[in-house]
Amino acid sequence: MLSTEAQELSELLITNGLTISVAESCTGGSLSNAIASIPGASSYFECGYITYSNQSKVDMLGVDIKTLETYGAVSEEVALEMVIGVAAKSHSDVAVSITGIAGPTGGTPKKPVGMVCFCFSCDGLTSVSTQLFSGDRVSIVSQSVSYALKQLFLRF
Repeated sequence: MLSTEAQELSELLITNGLTISVAESCTGGSLSNAIASIPGASSYFECGYITYSNQSKVDMLGVDIKTLETYGAVSEEVALEMVIGVAAKSHSDVAVSITGIAGPTGGTPKKPVGMVCFCFSCDGLTSVSTQLFSGDRVSIVSQSVSYALKQLFLRF
């Protein structure tokens, strides 16, 4: 399924002459892998940042430490700063960020396992969303990647 979604996104990026970059936390590079697995990806895939720790989000993407302290790593505010950082560093036309709790531990009543925040930046417009996925760690990561690919496809 993911390869079909990634293939469809690939075709749209190529047709429109656009490039894409990603910033991932809880998905640990799975979105980058899905995008890069399509032949011809070098024509549109600029880069992928895996910023798992808070410090890497600060150092690599320029996320403000105060944002992390105020809202936590799993928040729309951090997802927004992640996408701003990856878009600025990569100069891509399209950027996406993902930060969440894949589990099985780490959840709280306010931020349960399966909570994943996304931010998309296309043509200078950004949008954030939070989704709640269920299942085990592998399933949550897979659902997160699938959601990101579908949302990117819908933006064209």
